[in-house]
Amino acid sequence: MTGVSRSSEKMVVPCLISFFVFFFLKLPPFSQTLEASHCSIKGNFFLYFSFWDYLWHISELPQDNYGRGGLSHITVAGSLLHGLKEVEVWLQTFAPGSRKPIHRHSCEEVFVVIKGSGTLYLASSSHKYPGKPQEHFIFSNSTFHIPVNDVHQVWNTNEHEDLQMLAIISRPPIKVFTYEAWFMPHTAAKLKFPYYWDEQCLKEPKKDEL
Repeated sequence: MTGVSRSSEKMVVPCLISFFVFFFLKLPPFSQTLEASHCSIKGNFFLYFSFWDYLWHISELPQDNYGRGGLSHITVAGSLLHGLKEVEVWLQTFAPGSRKPIHRHSCEEVFVVIKGSGTLYLASSSHKYPGKPQEHFIFSNSTFHIPVNDVHQVWNTNEHEDLQMLAIISRPPIKVFTYEAWFMPHTAAKLKFPYYWDEQCLKEPKKDEL
C-alpha cells in the first residue's frame, strides 16, 4: 500500500507551517537590505520574490544623480542589484535643459516616456563616425527603440517640465562608449565600464564590440 497515512499528514502540516513562520520571521525588512549597500539586495531578492511578495516601493530603491546635474536615476530591476540575467529596468528623470551624453552601448534599449517631452538624437554606427543625427520629438506615452551600438542622445528640451522615462536594456550590466561630438570617430569613443550606477558592484573591464 502506497501513499501517506492520515497521521503522517497531521504531523507534516504543522511542521510546514512552523518552517514558513520561522523563515519569514528571520528575513530582514526589504528596506533594511537597501540601506546596507547598493549591492546587498541580490542576496535576499529571490528569497522575497520566490514566494508571495512580488511588489516593492520604488521610493525605497537607491536613487542618485551620479555626479550629473539634472539627473535622477533609479535601477528598478537590475543585473547587479537584483540578479536579473537578460534585462534591466531603469527609471530616469531629467530636469529641464539636462541631457544624456552622446553615447552608444552594446545592447538594445527601449524607452517609454512617462511624462514630459524632449528630443531624441539618433545616428547609425555603420560609418566611421556617427555624423549628423536624426531628430525625433518624444512625448508622454511615446516609446522608441535604440538598436545595438547606434549612437544616440536624449535631451529634455522642454523648459517647463521634467522628462521622466522608463528604460529597458538587454544584456546587462551595460557598457557605454561616450563621444565628445557627433563627428568623433567610433574608435575614439571612451569606454565607461562599469557604468556609474554599477561601479560599487562590478570591477571587471570589457572590450569594444564594433
